[in-house]
Amino acid sequence: MRVRTFALTVLTLCLLLLAGACAGEDALDESAEPTGAGEEEVTDGEAAGGEEVTDGEAAGGTVIVGSANFTEQLILANMYAELLESRGVTVERRLNLGSREIIFPALESGEIGLLPEYNGAVVAFLTGGEADVTEPEEVTEALRAELPEGLVALEASDAQDKDGLAVLPETAEEFGLETYSDLAPVAGEMVVGGPAEMEERDVGLPGLEEVYGIEFAEFRALDAGGPLTSSALSSGDIDVGRVFTTQGVIDREGWVVLEDDMNLAPAQNIIPIIREDVLTSDVEEALNELSALLTTEDLVALNARVDVDAEDPEVVAVEYLEENGLTE
Repeated sequence: MRVRTFALTVLTLCLLLLAGACAGEDALDESAEPTGAGEEEVTDGEAAGGEEVTDGEAAGGTVIVGSANFTEQLILANMYAELLESRGVTVERRLNLGSREIIFPALESGEIGLLPEYNGAVVAFLTGGEADVTEPEEVTEALRAELPEGLVALEASDAQDKDGLAVLPETAEEFGLETYSDLAPVAGEMVVGGPAEMEERDVGLPGLEEVYGIEFAEFRALDAGGPLTSSALSSGDIDVGRVFTTQGVIDREGWVVLEDDMNLAPAQNIIPIIREDVLTSDVEEALNELSALLTTEDLVALNARVDVDAEDPEVVAVEYLEENGLTE
């Protein structure tokens, strides 16, 4: 009898452990812990108490804000989250998740509900680089035409942040570099560094070769305009660094950002992309107000506060909203 009771107890414990493990699985393989630790996460389409909720939401209609893994995205996503919370919307943050190849499918599947995005980059992502548009209005129109069902692009901001190629002043002087075209004859002597996806994207190495005839001697996978790329460029470990044109570190270091003279990269206006099932008139109004306010100069200054002055992205976001009257 004791043996039988013991066996039943072990079996029960095993079943409970298996159920707990299944319940704790997260559909999104995040590259960093989300902010807002301690908030209860709701998965498998059910809220607490078993009530059905739509994709992109957690219990109580929470808007899940995601972001890629670089400074500007963290600032923008925190702005979105803080602004919506100030309007009475419940928000969950899942930030610093990785590249577009990770976060956009998560948006499509409903694992996150709102992203700060770049109109030209998303068009290139959705069309495989086939969309032949460069001007802001054309790019936004193409984006709306290409978005998967259930996703909505709100108003685009005038603020833009493009991918760029930067070199040290002495490199620019030695080789007479002002434009991408100037790189073509000398790129075979140079090492370029940037995010791993640069090796595959149409606005990365494939596009540079196709449009400009640029072939570098070596590519080093570093990060998306982050400390690895900055350090490698400053130290001379790489000759050319893929940067974001709004990075505050550019002015501090005196780097030369080369002109994309054949418009490989289309317009890259900041634009919120949100799931239709979490979009309300209050959410739309709030995000459109922010987009109408934001400028490229703002992005440069905000990024500098984080990358150069080592301020916290969330603090920078909160203060920007308060200073511009969007929150109290």
